[in-house]
Amino acid sequence: MSLSVKILELSGILDGIRGNELRREVSDILLAGADVLLIDMKEVKFIDSSGLGSLVSAMQMVRSANGKLFVCSVSDQVRMLFELTKMDRIFQTFADQDDFNRQVLAIQ
Repeated sequence: MSLSVKILELSGILDGIRGNELRREVSDILLAGADVLLIDMKEVKFIDSSGLGSLVSAMQMVRSANGKLFVCSVSDQVRMLFELTKMDRIFQTFADQDDFNRQVLAIQ
């Protein structure tokens, strides 16, 4: 059984405005039938609280569609924010896309 994997690459600042775009993108991806969504945050410089909220609602959308959401390439600032807010317990994070491919796609 092959999974439909979609990679969403974010960049810049993840704030309320970008967060709303993210929610729309995730919704479209799920409607298109993706099973697994990887959010690559390599180019994300900063996340504020509303950006964090949009990641959480993206996770809830994916889960309610019986999909899986993963995150990769988080900066030190984002990693610290994840740890402070306990988001590191919610999001399974990978070093980068290669790490994700090795660990997640290899088990298919």
